[in-house]
Amino acid sequence: MLKLIVNYSERIDKYITNNSEITRNDIQQLIKEGAVFVNKVKINKNKFVVKENDEIEVIKIIEKQLNVEEQNIELDIVYENDDYLVINKPSGLVVHPAPGHRDNTLVNGLMYHFKNNLSNVNGLLRLGVVHRIDKDTSGLLIIAKNNTTHNYFASLLKEHKINRTYLAIVDGKIPNKKMHIDLPIGRDLKNRQKFAVTEQNSKHAYTMIEVLRYLKIDNKDKTLVKCNLKTGRTHQIRVHLNYIKHPVYGDPIYNKKIDEFNQRLHAVELEFIDNNGNKMHFEAPLPKKMLDEIELAK
Repeated sequence: MLKLIVNYSERIDKYITNNSEITRNDIQQLIKEGAVFVNKVKINKNKFVVKENDEIEVIKIIEKQLNVEEQNIELDIVYENDDYLVINKPSGLVVHPAPGHRDNTLVNGLMYHFKNNLSNVNGLLRLGVVHRIDKDTSGLLIIAKNNTTHNYFASLLKEHKINRTYLAIVDGKIPNKKMHIDLPIGRDLKNRQKFAVTEQNSKHAYTMIEVLRYLKIDNKDKTLVKCNLKTGRTHQIRVHLNYIKHPVYGDPIYNKKIDEFNQRLHAVELEFIDNNGNKMHFEAPLPKKMLDEIELAK
């Protein structure tokens, strides 16, 4: 089930496509099947125009892959209890299957190791996945084992009660030791693979940045920064850092691809109060590639 609060006027099929991972063909099919509602009223026309503050509900999803195969993928489990686990995802591992990439994802590995002991709130393709990070971003992720726990963590994310800290190597020398970037992010209207700082088709995004160290890599200035998220928009850190002219080193979308490791961005810390009332704090060491670059740049 998908819920969206509308923040600008547009025809409904286009709005949902631009603000979710549902394709336009699929949303048109769902409208035809009577699975799309606006303010609790069923919508039967693709041309229906939604307005600001309308609530869209899509009550079913089209599963493009009905059979997600179990695969014996090694998982770096940082913590596990009966309700959830915290995983340190390596760079290069896609979180969940999608059209065109059905195998060798984190979900394939989770299914092998945990069978049916995973939440299904987000559908069959995202079993257990509470939140995601990009394929070439490494670091910590929460995986829910049941729907009650999944919904609890989803509420924490919505209320910004999960502290998420990232480390990144960026191009150039950031002059300000601390920065707060409070700029809205939306899908780039010229390139659907990208997001951008924009007032159109956007959501509030807030990133706090702290300079940790100045580096020299291949005789070029770089900066090691710590980033804390107050919101969790797609590509948020990458977009905000690119906007201030200090894109993440190696980022193939917002900067220049330099090798197969791609962006030097790592989810290093997670902190939250779990569903049992325990204050939890986790850290994941930097991947060797980033650690070596930092050590050599001293």
